[in-house]
Amino acid sequence: METFTRRIIPCLDVNNGRVVKGINFVNLIDAGDPVEVAKRYNEEGADELCFLDITATHEKRKTIVNMVERVAKELFIPLTVGGGIKTIDDISALLDVGCDKISVNSSAVQNPNLIDEAAKKFGSQCIVVAIDIKKIGDNYDVFVSGGRTNTNKKALVWAKEVESRGCGEILLTSMDKDGTKSGYDLEITNKLSTNLNIPVIASGGAGSMEDMKDAFLYGADAVLAASVFHFGEIKINELKKYLLENGINVRL
Repeated sequence: METFTRRIIPCLDVNNGRVVKGINFVNLIDAGDPVEVAKRYNEEGADELCFLDITATHEKRKTIVNMVERVAKELFIPLTVGGGIKTIDDISALLDVGCDKISVNSSAVQNPNLIDEAAKKFGSQCIVVAIDIKKIGDNYDVFVSGGRTNTNKKALVWAKEVESRGCGEILLTSMDKDGTKSGYDLEITNKLSTNLNIPVIASGGAGSMEDMKDAFLYGADAVLAASVFHFGEIKINELKKYLLENGINVRL
């Protein structure tokens, strides 16, 4: 049994104040009220929770701070929040209402110095950089604006840069796999995990407990999933028992 504890992170993709879930970043369906859903995951044994305001950047607005505050009040586990975070003040506002980490994506690409400044001011442990990737030929390209824009940056090169700037963790989402339930993209998960010294969260494609086990075997420090948890296809406590039985160390 490994000594390192792996984490299970449900993700709330929030749009217009509701939790939604799509496939390949589109065709969104409703999955409930964020506060109720968060409360449930807190009780079910999730290790952390991720709250992503998925249209904030595209709609050029800030994350819904008051909703984050309501969610944070229900939680006794770490909360990561992302979407529309552009400045040090935005980060302060979210940390002030009870979130533990913030996740930046588009704004980190547009202004990489934000990572340096935020890590200096709040500590690397608070700063997650989300990297949304799509396989183009033999390369994994980095996309921003909710998957709408190709930056032409390569995933590993960008991941190494954000690590060097003080980011504490990477949330790696495969757009090709998102919502397909065909398993995580193990190739790029492994590439980043083996080349970086900071934790990598695998995201996009979870369909079964085996998919999550595989992500851990390929080097992920945490797995993030949405629909399989939201719609009760996988229960977190059952998942943790399964992982323990397969030699993956998780917190029960």
